[in-house]
Amino acid sequence: MGTVRFATIGTSGICERFLEALAEAEGADYVAAYSRDLDRARAFGERYGARLFFDDLSELASSDEVDAVYVSSPNGLHADQALAMIAGGKHVLVEKSLAANEREARRVFDAAREKGVVAMEAMRNLHVPTFAAIERVTASELGAVRLATLRFSKVTSRMARLRAGERLNIFDPALAGGALMDIGVYCVEPAVALFGRPKTVRALAVTAPVPGCAADDPCSTIDLAGEALLGYGDKIVSLSYGKMCDDVIPSQVEGEEGTLLWDQTSCPVNPRVHDHEDKGLIFRMEEASTRPVPAEVPANDMVCEIDDFTAAVRGEAAALEAAARFERVTVDSLAVMDEIRRQVGVRFPADLAE
Repeated sequence: MGTVRFATIGTSGICERFLEALAEAEGADYVAAYSRDLDRARAFGERYGARLFFDDLSELASSDEVDAVYVSSPNGLHADQALAMIAGGKHVLVEKSLAANEREARRVFDAAREKGVVAMEAMRNLHVPTFAAIERVTASELGAVRLATLRFSKVTSRMARLRAGERLNIFDPALAGGALMDIGVYCVEPAVALFGRPKTVRALAVTAPVPGCAADDPCSTIDLAGEALLGYGDKIVSLSYGKMCDDVIPSQVEGEEGTLLWDQTSCPVNPRVHDHEDKGLIFRMEEASTRPVPAEVPANDMVCEIDDFTAAVRGEAAALEAAARFERVTVDSLAVMDEIRRQVGVRFPADLAE
């Protein structure tokens, strides 16, 4: 395959940023837009050069002018829409979180394998060169890792609307919303990519009732912020995330020989290492000196995930091997998030269907 012809499902801001990145990617072309409203699909798609417009998923899935579909609808729709595209022989790049839970994710990946197409989660912070540098340094320069902390919280203007009683997609369990699925996933997935699936999970969250839910609705609570501890036996990883406040503390991996720090967990930048020096008995940490870890990130970091995905679609061996690894990270991360939600009392309709 030469140029990979893309369609999009969704018209959100993240889809717009994806299309801006797609325009910079080599070997990719934007050809089609889907929305439940055909006029909206046309208005959105034409802005970015699409020539085909759909309001019927089955017609998009059967189009012989589309090779791959980027799914950027609400989380709760991801799995069914991805499965529909896969059934039509389309490769799928699914915005995070790929599915509402681990079971749904396994269905998507199993279907893709059976159909012979690529399915990948658009988890952008795992695909940037900075994360490759973080992995390399963690494996080779820090010694035995004992503690790690990954953090990402930012204030959303939608909190005011939620407090005013408005039911919003991003805070709707029916659509697999909430702070963990929208923000916390940026912490969970790097942790799992670095250290694997944990042995134990301990979680707490700030939760709220969902406006408009019936008293007996089992999916009537949503998380706004949370923290979790992942236990590995020889190390502990702390996760902190939320949509109610801004977190300005770097993420870090602490090893016996050094500590790796970086900023902006959702788009890791400025990695640097503080090498341990044995100074004997001290009563306070001296001002830490660090050495930089070289890594460059494109202005629109979504280019990196697009490049990895299209390389896999073209059948490049290294890219297919990486896609298989990303699949394991996605599935294991959703298992962690399922357990976090179970402990804090957030349930989705997909959980009840099991």
